[in-house]
Amino acid sequence: MLVTTAPSGWAMDSAIATGDLGLVIERATGSLLVVDRSDRAAIGRVEGLGDLSHASMTYSPDERFAYVFGRDGGLSKVDMLTRQVVARTIQAGNSIGGAISDDGRLVAVSNYEPGGVKVFDADTLELLADIPAAGKTIGLVDVPGRRFAWTVWDTGEVFLGDFAGETPAITLLGNAGINPFDAVLTDDAHTYLIGLFGEKGVTAFDLWDETPEPMKFLKDYGKTSDDLPVYKMPHLQGWAFTEGQFALPAVGQHEILWVDRESLQETGRTKVHGQPVFIIAQPASPYVWVNFATPLNDVVQVIDSRTREVVETLTPGKAILHMEFAPRGAEVWISSRDDNRVLIYDTRSREKLAEIEADAPSGIFFTARAHRTGL
Repeated sequence: MLVTTAPSGWAMDSAIATGDLGLVIERATGSLLVVDRSDRAAIGRVEGLGDLSHASMTYSPDERFAYVFGRDGGLSKVDMLTRQVVARTIQAGNSIGGAISDDGRLVAVSNYEPGGVKVFDADTLELLADIPAAGKTIGLVDVPGRRFAWTVWDTGEVFLGDFAGETPAITLLGNAGINPFDAVLTDDAHTYLIGLFGEKGVTAFDLWDETPEPMKFLKDYGKTSDDLPVYKMPHLQGWAFTEGQFALPAVGQHEILWVDRESLQETGRTKVHGQPVFIIAQPASPYVWVNFATPLNDVVQVIDSRTREVVETLTPGKAILHMEFAPRGAEVWISSRDDNRVLIYDTRSREKLAEIEADAPSGIFFTARAHRTGL
């Protein structure tokens, strides 16, 4: 008979599982609200994270630690169990995002000031590599094999960095176009998609190819109408991949563009409430959910990717900034910054189930992200 014993000092009734936990960015106070997804409740708060006005985060593979990328250049490591900041460094003047390597050993940060990418040891936050760039560096994603990809706003250059060896190997893949404003890696890590602000279109790089080359598409959208003022850039990590299609935001237009995933040909458009910010696929369903830029940012729309029609329009609250789905898609959590609330909706009935008080919430990040490439 197999007999197991708990480690000395271990109390089972005090054990905490991380699988249903998450963090909500409270942008006005530089704090994180710790939430329990199963209980639909806030269970704690972590403070002292600096400027979180445009913050994002990623998780270690075991879901124990969150790495928070602040607008003030701060990189913070947060322990999800003790709810404390266990390491922090101001690594730049202005940073815009980051990623963790597939083995969980490296954390990379992309910077506006002074530009470039810095790579840190995930355990200690010791600086391991400093890769300069000729401008603002954006669209940083993790690529399998201890690699990262990124692009540069000022030059349009696209890079792939391999950090598997003792010395980083940085490869210039090519030029995406004028002013790439964000980028995303497809869920199978096959295609790196880069949105362009200075010209119409999107540029794709096939990362399964030994020598990836830029492939531009969607170069003609919006040519028959004037662009509207862009009040907020779309966030491309919210691009939806569903039904063999990409659902992409039309910059400066109140439209979603549908593109065949294999051919990269436009196949349709959907008129929507405003300028899309996040377009996120509801897991295990044909639906995508969309929120919008100010001043039309009190609405969320649900679109059926089969018919490309809007099937629901919700008004959850004021200044809807972000949405995060439960891993299997049963619920969606929606941040309403100006109502100081996180709203929780059932995705089948689309009825509100609960709400949680939060201080000017923006990004919502569940620990399930730890197991997804490109996040």
